[in-house]
Amino acid sequence: MIPQRTVLRNINNASRCRARRTPQAAFSSSARRDGYDDTIQNLKIGAHTRVIFQGFTGKQATANAKESLDWGTNVVGGVKPNGSGEHLGKPVLPTVRAAMEQLKPDATGIYVAAHQAAAAIEEAIEAEVPLIVAVAEHIPLHDVMRIHSMLQSQSKSRLVGANAPGIISAIGRCRIGFQPLPTFSPGHIGIVAKSGTLSYETVGSLTRAGLGQSLCIGMGGDVIAGTNFVDALKVFENDEDTEAIILVGELGGTNEEEAADWIKDYKKRVKNPKPIAAVIGGLQAAPGRVMGHAGAWTGLGEGTAESKRKALESVGVTMVDHPAKFGGVVKEILSQSGRNIRKIEQSATNAQQVRSYHTSISSRRPLASNSFRTPFQQKRSLHLSAEQSSDLLKSYNVSIAPAPLSPPSSHYVGISPARAARSPSIIAAPTANPDQLHQRVRRFPFDYREGPTTAAVNAAIAHLQLDAAPPKAKAQTAELIKHLWNLYREKEAIDAHVSLALSETQDDIQVYNPYLFFDDAAFKSNKRQSDLHALRDQSRISETDKEADQAGIVYIPLASPSSSGTAQKDTQTAPSSSSQEPRNLVGTLVNGAGLAMNTNDVLHIRLSGPPYNTTSANFLDTGGKATSATIKTSFKLILSDPRVSVVFVNIFGGLTLCDMIAEGIILAFKEIGVEKPVVVRLRGTNEELGQKVLREANLPIHAFDDFEEAVKKVGELANGK
Repeated sequence: MIPQRTVLRNINNASRCRARRTPQAAFSSSARRDGYDDTIQNLKIGAHTRVIFQGFTGKQATANAKESLDWGTNVVGGVKPNGSGEHLGKPVLPTVRAAMEQLKPDATGIYVAAHQAAAAIEEAIEAEVPLIVAVAEHIPLHDVMRIHSMLQSQSKSRLVGANAPGIISAIGRCRIGFQPLPTFSPGHIGIVAKSGTLSYETVGSLTRAGLGQSLCIGMGGDVIAGTNFVDALKVFENDEDTEAIILVGELGGTNEEEAADWIKDYKKRVKNPKPIAAVIGGLQAAPGRVMGHAGAWTGLGEGTAESKRKALESVGVTMVDHPAKFGGVVKEILSQSGRNIRKIEQSATNAQQVRSYHTSISSRRPLASNSFRTPFQQKRSLHLSAEQSSDLLKSYNVSIAPAPLSPPSSHYVGISPARAARSPSIIAAPTANPDQLHQRVRRFPFDYREGPTTAAVNAAIAHLQLDAAPPKAKAQTAELIKHLWNLYREKEAIDAHVSLALSETQDDIQVYNPYLFFDDAAFKSNKRQSDLHALRDQSRISETDKEADQAGIVYIPLASPSSSGTAQKDTQTAPSSSSQEPRNLVGTLVNGAGLAMNTNDVLHIRLSGPPYNTTSANFLDTGGKATSATIKTSFKLILSDPRVSVVFVNIFGGLTLCDMIAEGIILAFKEIGVEKPVVVRLRGTNEELGQKVLREANLPIHAFDDFEEAVKKVGELANGK
């Protein structure tokens, strides 16, 4: 057997070779004013927008292009590497540059797998395509940071995504993405959303209310987004077709707080500002867990979902707890702003038949605390032991010592994403005390391709309060930062942090308590870092987690509420059948991470108090391409938790078809036996067909299309009524 230290040394050497081979693509050096910010207006797509597809002849791109063409999108052709000819009656060209020269597109939709997506985006940037829409999920974070290093150096191309549903103009009949077209109708409400499914819920509510949409921008739920809330708000502010704005956010990052700052300034400088409403998902998220979306976790110095909600509310944004309420709420805030509702409704042509929705806002009940306590809680499928982390750091010239018993001072330093700057950063705090880190940490961004600058290193050392330390200790800290950066870049980490203290003589630094958090997408999508990921401790992964992962499901059991209404200790596996466990919780099965988070939030708000006294038992995201087999596995996972007394299936079909979900539910009843009551709420693609499939099955299933009615039924059934 090869010693583990030798394995780590081999991993290190292989990664360095691979890092040297990483292509450093050329990019536009066109004249710039404000650089990437100059490209914000490229988001204003419409009937004029000429669209190409990269990966045009692939199965997914073909189906999407057909739909978009039939809807009215001006698709002018596409790209297939080394290809030529025609496809769907449109020209096929071998490169994006050739397509730019011959077809003059305004936008490109990238429909290639995650392992090819980064190269496709870079090719589009080099060709100076004005708008680049990347829909693939699981693009490695380091590829995205390298791409943003390119984007920040030019002023021609704007990126939407990655891991985004895309961008769509209902007025201009232009779709670049995979949004469910029957849900959309022309109108005057602008939407920007992290979550695809929550944006579809929002669109559906507006369409049923007769309002329609102007422009809907899906920014995606990745750690770093090509277009964020503030970018979208700048477009909506000056868009004559937009009369009101909706933000759909969730935990992770600081985008929502930055949007709140922008809105505060906007309301000061504009006489009659456009009314804004919002929803935030993740109020009931499990602390320290990644909630489906790659970026849905709270890092050091970042606010919780609750603090994001309060930040937006404090600047006059109207908050809702579920997007089905937006139709009624937006009518109300439009009226309060003095705008002509009737005129706006009349101009929203081709709106679908309006369906009634409850729009009363229930009182908020206290939520379980989601406060950040320590960075050492992040849970992913890759877990390195303390010994493995120490050995890996040692191969990068970082020696780990035991934690000092009573150091005169402690400090915290590392490399971490700076989401707002769309780059890596040095993260630093003048204390390693977990209770103080969150408040005292700062980030010092730097360009991905250049690495930490001397200015950034010196600024971090000053914030660490080590600028007055002996020269040797300061030099060692600077070297430590550079070593951590080498590990971070070569091993494709998301976080690489350590604590440090001055030695008793204060001439040296002692490094202890390493925290390493790696990007699964680098391995799962691109098969990079395979040796590193082979070190994961399989014994620390529950059988439930393994089964969920194999099925492409994100399943996270949530903590049980105590008798006082607060959450008990979080658990990574299904809780035991202790007699002290509550037995009337709700098992949730949802498609889409944002919708899954929001479903848990609303169940807690509506049902945690009398007379129902229940809440969610789990977070479960089937993913955007759920199948009948996926639904069957989801039921198996949910019913393995003895606390579950009722199952709530909440689906808004986009890529996921409601009839396929219905068939999966029936399959679960037949093959695994479902003895608990089931409530199903179906909306979106093929919803009528899905409801028909459930009715004709003659099973004990309670089917609804109205969300509020479904939640009420869930509460009743959870208590055996």
